[in-house]
Amino acid sequence: MPTNGPSMQREVELFLKAYPSVSMIEALITDCNGVARGKWIPRTKILSVLETGLKLPKSALNLDVWGRDVPELAFTSGDVDGWCKAVKGSLTPVQTERGIDHGQLIMTMYKDDDSPFMGDPRQVLAEVVKRFEAKSLRPCVAAELEFNLFPDPGRDQPMSKALNGRRQLGGNLYALDELDRHHEMLEVLREYFAVQNLPFEGIIKEAAPNQYEVNMAHNNNALELADQVVRMQRGIRTVAQRFGLIASFMPKPMSDAAGNGMHVHCSLLEENGANVFNDGSDEGSELLRYAVGGSLALMADAMLIFAPSFNAYRRFQSGNHAPTFPAWGYDNRTTALRIPAGPPAAKRIEHRVAGADTNPYLAIAAVLAGVLHGIEQRIQPPSAVEGNAYEQEPDSAGLPTLMGAAIDRFQKSEIIAQQLSTDFQHMFALSKRQELEEFGRQITELEYDSYLRG
Repeated sequence: MPTNGPSMQREVELFLKAYPSVSMIEALITDCNGVARGKWIPRTKILSVLETGLKLPKSALNLDVWGRDVPELAFTSGDVDGWCKAVKGSLTPVQTERGIDHGQLIMTMYKDDDSPFMGDPRQVLAEVVKRFEAKSLRPCVAAELEFNLFPDPGRDQPMSKALNGRRQLGGNLYALDELDRHHEMLEVLREYFAVQNLPFEGIIKEAAPNQYEVNMAHNNNALELADQVVRMQRGIRTVAQRFGLIASFMPKPMSDAAGNGMHVHCSLLEENGANVFNDGSDEGSELLRYAVGGSLALMADAMLIFAPSFNAYRRFQSGNHAPTFPAWGYDNRTTALRIPAGPPAAKRIEHRVAGADTNPYLAIAAVLAGVLHGIEQRIQPPSAVEGNAYEQEPDSAGLPTLMGAAIDRFQKSEIIAQQLSTDFQHMFALSKRQELEEFGRQITELEYDSYLRG
């Protein structure tokens, strides 16, 4: 049974002393769909949780998107428990409308023998990071979070009413007036981020109506960065709800507007802090090209991670500002991988495929796995694309644009098995297959409108 050491206990004691108004602590662990699960724990019980761990069924991390068990994962084994252990340094205060009266503690799951449970997305990322550490390399990552703000129609109303049935020509990209409309909410959100010491670097109005993007500072601790993404998304949803709004990370909420993505930026640092993608040139180092080559090679196999929902595949259509085939370019926003312009010391890859509903641990793990695969196999990429990649004939097969094709490719991928583990591959594919089958059983309003009258 995994437990925390005395340093974690001291951390909690200092927290409780610093925040006497905190009455409840949220023990948070993220499932394969990016949904925060766990328990609320009274402050009087938090030290005992550190000592004994927190038990949850292993199947709780691989539910479908509606929170239902996947029978093969839950019942075949008797639905056994895993042990959740607190992540050192993760205990933070949370600002609610009443002030700071809650705490938040990130957990990660282990098996009885204290080995990582690979159904836990955080453990999947941790294992990839360890392989970089074995090469004396440290990933440095950042993320951009896109989302929409819609009026909340209430739980008794269909969610489609959040869009109000209105069409808007253009989204007023970069308009400060659009930020002014939500000034009060955005100021509360800034305070929420500050209380949790989250790396907030600003917010912009994005291309679609009601669409915004939060920028994050880079972090050379990939696990901590993913934790921060989870906290920020949870904070955005919570604060929006206070103002009668839904903060939606749905990849394609509007059929006639661009969808929401989560772009991941990545560079690699040596132990002395030097960026191995930088060789002083504008083109970058040979290791950068290997990293690009591996990322392109893994991209289609990992599409189920980058686009984990039925709706996510609606982004990958012509005119939606989302890549449909593996390609790369220098300072080219039409390619799947972009090498941003800037000083050579900041040379990095911007991975532009993932939808906003991707699990941040898994998305970052898949991005880093592609980089590692390219470096280990010394994969040379094709020529960089110049001009509009959306209008060019691809040199390689496209990305899966249907969920079923993505599941099949993911499930059969030897690279996914090698880089992210066969256990994770099996569990994630089963969860997503169950989700797809449910959509296959449902009859849509469009079908009734088209066929009911015969």
